[in-house]
Amino acid sequence: MVRSGRYTRLNVYLLILSVLQLNLHTVEGVWPLPQAFTSSTERYPLNPQAFYFGYGRQSAAQQGCSVLDSAFRRYFSLIFPDYTDGVDALSNLLPVCVLDNLSVSAGQASLKAETVWGALRGDYNQYILKDMYKQRVNKSYFINKTEIEDFPRFQFRGILLDTSRHYLPVQAILKTLDAMAYSKFNVFHWHIVDDPSFPYQSSSFPDLSSKGAFHPMTHIYTQSDVRRVISHARLWGIRVLPEFDSPGHTTSWGKGQPGLLTPCYNGGTPSGTFGPVNPALPSTYQFMARLFKEVSSVFPDSYIHLGGDEVDFSCWKSNPDVRAFMQKMGFGSDFTKLEAFYMENIVNITSALNKTSIVWQDVFDYHERIPKDTVLHIWKGIPAKYQEELSRITKAGMRVLLAAPWYINHISYGQDWRNYYTVQPQNFSGTEEQKKLVIGGEVCMWGEYVDATNLSPRLWPRASAAAERLWSDEKQTSNVDKAFPRLQDFRCKLLRRGIQAEPLYVGHCKHEYQGV
Repeated sequence: MVRSGRYTRLNVYLLILSVLQLNLHTVEGVWPLPQAFTSSTERYPLNPQAFYFGYGRQSAAQQGCSVLDSAFRRYFSLIFPDYTDGVDALSNLLPVCVLDNLSVSAGQASLKAETVWGALRGDYNQYILKDMYKQRVNKSYFINKTEIEDFPRFQFRGILLDTSRHYLPVQAILKTLDAMAYSKFNVFHWHIVDDPSFPYQSSSFPDLSSKGAFHPMTHIYTQSDVRRVISHARLWGIRVLPEFDSPGHTTSWGKGQPGLLTPCYNGGTPSGTFGPVNPALPSTYQFMARLFKEVSSVFPDSYIHLGGDEVDFSCWKSNPDVRAFMQKMGFGSDFTKLEAFYMENIVNITSALNKTSIVWQDVFDYHERIPKDTVLHIWKGIPAKYQEELSRITKAGMRVLLAAPWYINHISYGQDWRNYYTVQPQNFSGTEEQKKLVIGGEVCMWGEYVDATNLSPRLWPRASAAAERLWSDEKQTSNVDKAFPRLQDFRCKLLRRGIQAEPLYVGHCKHEYQGV
């Protein structure tokens, strides 16, 4: 499911990295936990003025790779948060993509990866940063010898943001992408439209946003805004997965597209209200084909999320034209067959555009005929229920994403991150082959009670608990109490990087009194 090649196993060797003055275990503060991590007390000085990135002679990529050219410019201020004199000299640094040597004062470091994305996620900045945040003596940095081998457990590690229930300014989305990268999330699931508003500005159907957004000028995402988000995400190694959910969750669509939604009836007369998209009209599929053709060109990812959840059948049942269509098609009074008919047509439209579909689990539950490469997204239920669903979907040979235990918009008093941390995505009844069909998971931040004022503290560092579950070895990260000090330290690191992450419990961050 990964654009620009798979996230294959990568080997990262960081020699002489991570500042250390106190005899502390070096893994503290590194999040998510690497697959293998060893460190010695041998240490060397690191001079910011002499620090540079150098090309390895055998590197497949050289200067001009925009992803890591940009990354290395970011990393300088992350690696040396208290050093500003050298920032203007960044143009003299040598940016690299897949590097063999990192020249660091008295020593050197090397990072080896199979892809540019692996090099980007090698995350040398975190290993260097770890103790730099803790100790700085006379503006001198010290680094210790470290070796890491790391690779992700799951290929899909996503965050969903809902920009329909509350509009999120582009800057809030970009800041979330930054924070996602720090926790090694790699998919931004953009639930861009829904019942309350339609903020996506379509060039083919401009009335969708001009009449369906909260405000036609201020609360929309222009084509330029979307390109900006996609470009920013790419530089962080993050894919942008758009979702245009239908046939339900489409109230806002109807404001700008007359005839799209189903008229509801009260007895034998129209009630003046509307329900889901009308699946009985040819014009519906003509509209959808045109809209998804545009969406497919605006969002380059090879996957698209088509929704398909929570369809209320009551309006369809009330409409005489819909009932007549069902009889004509031989559906009888089974409205799940009508939804299946609709979703199969939408999936075929996007398949013709060379897009692979992701749909919510409802589509599978209604026994809809969809391509075998469609990904099912589990969102319902307590552990026993979603484990049963994992077993059923994978037994049918379908790939699956797990979101049900990570609806992080639900809040409770105390350390609820512990619940997110102890999720076991492959703990269900099934063969090893079935468990391989679980390709990852997703943290969902639905927007009923979330806007730009509380997005970051509600999301971070709670989402980071799921991030480690999706990246790290489950056996090595099974102890919540042992994870707590690392996550607490990582939360402080997020604050230093400008992410307003809420506290996990009583305490403080050491940088709060630096300079006092």
